[in-house]
Amino acid sequence: MLAEGRPAIEFDSHKVLSFANDSGYCGVVKPTVYVETSVISYLVARPSKNARVASNQELTREWWQTRRDRFELYVSAIVIGEAERGNLGAAAARLEAVQGLQLAQVTREALTLAAALIAGAGVPKKANEDALHIAIAACNGLDYLLTWNCTHIANAVTVPLVNAICRRNGFEPPLIYTPQELMAG
Repeated sequence: MLAEGRPAIEFDSHKVLSFANDSGYCGVVKPTVYVETSVISYLVARPSKNARVASNQELTREWWQTRRDRFELYVSAIVIGEAERGNLGAAAARLEAVQGLQLAQVTREALTLAAALIAGAGVPKKANEDALHIAIAACNGLDYLLTWNCTHIANAVTVPLVNAICRRNGFEPPLIYTPQELMAG
């Protein structure tokens, strides 16, 4: 029951899901997306000579231009650290792309969950930063993880295992998609 004209607000650990006033439902907050480094790299890179990569780069630019405003976008210190690496000009372009995005926190829980993802073979040992991306998105309660990393993150074989490990550790996993998959809607 609503208190005299005061809005009722439902919370989900980190964000307001919906709100209502005496007249009923009023609105919803945008879904949240953790943008992994490969998406930022594809967004600002020179067009590749590899046809598949060039197509993915174009899809990324199209998503960024036409869909990103439908979501609240997040990165982490891990994304920023990866974006800073390599060619100085390319790094500057990647860092410019993430300017103004929300910062998901790298918590102790995220570090513990990343270790569990590696120990449970959801992510290989050599892909520690990939495990961190998944863990940060899960521990921050983000809805989606957007990536082009189909080897260690958006992998149809490992996603069910990753999801099970996240849930076993008390976290709802993000839905993991490529920009192409998150294009509709």
